[in-house]
Amino acid sequence: MTGSAPSAPAAAPAPGPRLPSSLRRGLNGLSLRTRLLCLSIALVAVGLLGTGLLVTAALHGYLQDRVDDRLVLTGQVAARLSPPAGTGTPTGVQALGVLGDTTVTYLDDSGATRRAFDVSPTPPGGGPELPLLDHEAVLAHGGRPFTVPSHDGEHEWRVVAFTQPTPLAAPESPGERGSVVVATALDEVDRTVAKTRNLSLTMGAALLAVLTAVGWFAVRSGLRPLTRIEETATAITAGDYSHRVPELAAPHTEVGRLADCLNQMLTRIDTAFRARTEAESRARRFFADASHELRTPLVGIKGYTDLYRMGALSTREDLDRTMTRIAAESQRLTRLVEEMFLLARLDEDAHNAAPGPGRAPAFALDLEPMDLRTLAADALRDVRALDNSRPVALTGPGGGKPSSAPAIADEARLRQVVSNLIGNAVTHTPAGTPIRIGVGTVGTHAVLEVADQGPGLTGTERDRVFDRFYRTDDSRDRATGGSGLGLAIAQALVAAHGGRVTLDTAPGRGCTFRVLLPLPSPSAECPGPPPV
Repeated sequence: MTGSAPSAPAAAPAPGPRLPSSLRRGLNGLSLRTRLLCLSIALVAVGLLGTGLLVTAALHGYLQDRVDDRLVLTGQVAARLSPPAGTGTPTGVQALGVLGDTTVTYLDDSGATRRAFDVSPTPPGGGPELPLLDHEAVLAHGGRPFTVPSHDGEHEWRVVAFTQPTPLAAPESPGERGSVVVATALDEVDRTVAKTRNLSLTMGAALLAVLTAVGWFAVRSGLRPLTRIEETATAITAGDYSHRVPELAAPHTEVGRLADCLNQMLTRIDTAFRARTEAESRARRFFADASHELRTPLVGIKGYTDLYRMGALSTREDLDRTMTRIAAESQRLTRLVEEMFLLARLDEDAHNAAPGPGRAPAFALDLEPMDLRTLAADALRDVRALDNSRPVALTGPGGGKPSSAPAIADEARLRQVVSNLIGNAVTHTPAGTPIRIGVGTVGTHAVLEVADQGPGLTGTERDRVFDRFYRTDDSRDRATGGSGLGLAIAQALVAAHGGRVTLDTAPGRGCTFRVLLPLPSPSAECPGPPPV
């Protein structure tokens, strides 16, 4: 058994017709407005031409049918008449002149002409060029009109042939049967059709001219929204990202939807560029401030070491005092580097909010059930230790009695947050300013707040207070200005717990920093706070 031969691969489909390259280049060089206008005018021209051809053909057929009806009636009448004797045109035949240029020809059975009469003295083209019409040919036509050319070939005649219904009784050919042929010129029909065709062409050309002018303004008006979009894109290209496409049409139209989509895209682009510009500005400010913060302790350490190398520390007391200062600057430098490293790891985790499987977070939290009242009680003692002259109170959020505030959190890191908030309140308010520590629950959040009755912050300061290295007094003194990273670290640590830090402040009304953490599930158990 032999195997079948492999089938031949299917032939690739032939490519469709393509425009000549010169025509494609010419079309590509035209504007959209011109191409739309040319396409519209071309379609209208084709429609007018097609309509004109159909109307002309219908008119020609209608007029020819009317000629045929009269021609058949005339032929039937002539077939009942015997060919008159003599050489003149009989009166009955002259009456057929109502058809126009008409000829009547009597034939014998072999097709030979017996008598011919012309109503017009000068028939168009010298008369019809009749074919051989013997008895069989006449019967084959069956009384249906047909068209023949004139003798000079420049005109057309409509012809009908009938057999004589009775034998001819002419003396010269007794008992012979014959036929009668009636022909009429189609010049009148052709002139009417030609006049109609010329009128259609003239009116069509005038209509095309009017439509071209009207279409130019209509297309220009219709494409004006695209022109406005182009102007907006040009302005954006020049760097003005605040431009938007105006409302050019109803929202449910194509132009309206396009404008809406473009405006949404432009808003996102504008937002992205603003965010990038702001990020670059923050990065430059961060590097400038970080450089200054790192340089200050390094310069101090270098200065003390230079003094030692130059022999300026002559006594043991000078050496011990210098080493103490070097150690203090080193601790400050270490603390600053650790804070920056902590922020970098928190930023990495915030950027990778959904780490992939198997990838550990850059900054891991030791989460356990706890009660924020523990931190509030410790914060109360910290305030008293830092400044015993300050009035300090432990209340609920906004006042009232403190209450339980359970949370799943890293207690050590939250202590760092609370320490930063307490240190900020003590450092940036005048001595003796009261401080309130609130703890409890609000809605679905556990809340711990640190409020003071200090001078408060302006709107601009409130918006930037959590920025890194930002200090409201622009001071480089560590006693008043600090490093500017405390609140930024507090905000980042709380965000790592899934919470947030808010600030309620106004000039003369003090500041209230509020830490909000999501409440744990009811099954989680939180320990109670130690006594204050």
